[in-house]
Amino acid sequence: MSKKKNAISSEALEILSREDKKKSFAKYVKQHKWLYVMLLPGLIYFIVFRYIPMFGIVIAFQNFSPFVGFLKSPFVGFLNFKNFFTGGDFWMLLSNTLGISLLSLVLYFPAPIILSLFLNEIRHDGYKRTIQTFIYIPHFVSWVIVASLTYQLLNVNDGIVNMIIKGITGNTVDLLGSPKYFRGLIIGQSIWKETGYGTIVFLAALSGVDMQLYEAARVDGAGRWRLMWHITLPTIKGTVIMMLILRVGSILNTGYEQIFLMRNELNVSKAEVFDTYVYVKGIKNAQYSFSQAAGLFKSVVGMIMVLGANWVAKKAGESGIY
Repeated sequence: MSKKKNAISSEALEILSREDKKKSFAKYVKQHKWLYVMLLPGLIYFIVFRYIPMFGIVIAFQNFSPFVGFLKSPFVGFLNFKNFFTGGDFWMLLSNTLGISLLSLVLYFPAPIILSLFLNEIRHDGYKRTIQTFIYIPHFVSWVIVASLTYQLLNVNDGIVNMIIKGITGNTVDLLGSPKYFRGLIIGQSIWKETGYGTIVFLAALSGVDMQLYEAARVDGAGRWRLMWHITLPTIKGTVIMMLILRVGSILNTGYEQIFLMRNELNVSKAEVFDTYVYVKGIKNAQYSFSQAAGLFKSVVGMIMVLGANWVAKKAGESGIY
């Protein structure tokens, strides 16, 4: 009898706790209703433009024709994936994409971190804000303009850079058409355009460093380099790891617009990546199912890389993205 009473009382307590949680959640929503209203546009955007289009991945398993639609297009299973993997372009695309991404990971990813550390050492607020304004501006410049400036500077005929090279060596260098310069060109553009804006996340993390730690270290005789190495870097390590996980997850995502604007018939052997390949096959050649299979492969690999990097980070004792 006592066991039944205990069971009933425990169930009653669970019901009461659930009701309390519902009431507290409803109260919280009511108190912060305008925050949820502000959240709605972003939520609607993701639902309409991110989640609903995901139903389109079904065409990767069909011989899709826009004239008959999803329902009547014949199902072909993994045939499109087989054609993609066994085709002559797959290994070239993988090599080009990984080449650009890994080079970006090594050269571009540390750049905002290093710049943030130097900015953090500036003590004059007005001077610091002025520098931040100037380094943020390139982010808002369109890739079309960046590509145009690059062509003006590096053009073989009358580019300023080639005129200097010709004045020194007597010869010009086809920096825009030669495949061997393409990766360096892309990384250089990315560093110039995005490094400054990329410091925002790391500067926000640096603002949370306890100033008392610096003061205690200075009392012990630590200089600026020791403060940076033993206090600043360990404090923002979690943010760096989180950003690294996200960057590893997008290792097959080199960005479409920049690559498309800089590729040409001369450097296409190094410039063709998954993003531009999907565009060419899907939009220009109307191979919708084939291009969808290529895009789906890229997305699945990205998800696996994020999960894998997060797992490694947690095994190493760090906090991941979830």
